[in-house]
Amino acid sequence: MSDIGLAVTRLPFPNGQLDDVRAGVSPASCDVTADRFQVLAATEGAGPLHLLLNGHMDVVPAETPEMWTSPPFEAARRDGRLHGRGAADMKCGFAVGALALRGLHDVAPDLFADRRLGFLAAIEEECTGNGTFLSVRDHGVIAPEVVVLEPTGQGLLVGGVGILWLEVTVTTEAGHAHGAGGRANVVDLGMQLFETLKAWAAETSRTHPDAARPETAHPYAVNLGKVRSGDWTSTVPSSAVFNLRVAFPRGWTPDDAEARVRDVIAGFAAARPELRPAPDVRLTGFRAPGYLLDRDAPLARDLSAAHRAAHGADPEVFAMGSTTDARTYLEFFDTPAICFGATGHDMHGTDESVELQSIVDAARTLARFILMRFERTGGPA
Repeated sequence: MSDIGLAVTRLPFPNGQLDDVRAGVSPASCDVTADRFQVLAATEGAGPLHLLLNGHMDVVPAETPEMWTSPPFEAARRDGRLHGRGAADMKCGFAVGALALRGLHDVAPDLFADRRLGFLAAIEEECTGNGTFLSVRDHGVIAPEVVVLEPTGQGLLVGGVGILWLEVTVTTEAGHAHGAGGRANVVDLGMQLFETLKAWAAETSRTHPDAARPETAHPYAVNLGKVRSGDWTSTVPSSAVFNLRVAFPRGWTPDDAEARVRDVIAGFAAARPELRPAPDVRLTGFRAPGYLLDRDAPLARDLSAAHRAAHGADPEVFAMGSTTDARTYLEFFDTPAICFGATGHDMHGTDESVELQSIVDAARTLARFILMRFERTGGPA
């Protein structure tokens, strides 16, 4: 970054749980002993940032690498795409940002003489959101507007639903496999609970439709991401652990959502005497409220104008049934934030990829937007 006029600073990131009700719950998978840090690249000067770009360094695992066409952690270029875990979500965002800034450095080297731009590389976006949160709370990395460079297909992602991560442990008595036909199995019971939660989510979708996505019949998905159970093939297991991701309406707080989910689980357990003790419910990651940027906000309006100028068409403006770090700025720091970036495929899935041309195309839009904001007459209006 130094060759395009940005100085890089490490921002220390603590291990362990944060003492703040706004923070996510650090799961065991994020507990490490090595020092961790985030990175801020910023233009010269000592004043406040005028615009902040945001990206996240962490990626999700690749569970079955043998299913990939090429190894997930080796970049492979095929048919105009770059394949690999994190290629889309979201290493491509750093490429978009760097390409836009390099182009501006070449054509307008004095663009940042009076006002500063920052580019944050955050961690824990995929599990807690604590990286971006701490960058603001502890290090003051904030600007009047933020562009999060997620892979949006060059559309404007303006909102997302609330998200909870839960670990539910189901327990009953163990036994010999010869009596399995007449004994409750905790995996079966856990799957029944999962179906109960899906039915609750469907009812929530009916009673609390997402106004930002009226075309979506089921905006609040419940995902069963991990299951662990048993220690012997010929034993009926006594416990099973289910890791769930539960989406909830934008009008609820994380505490509201947690209370409702706990009520559903308690009601399920009360009707099944074989579940003793009652399932244990523990938060393990996201406690993320839903968020939504006004589609008429200057940030959305002017980024749309930049895209139109670059490509001759308006970008799609949409919300999703997921979350991004944009919510941290909007919900916790009252700062306009939007997601914009390249075109990705199979994010979190097998053969994840990004369209290489879309990185160039998104960078053209971003560069025009930055130019709008940093020209002497530019800025949000």
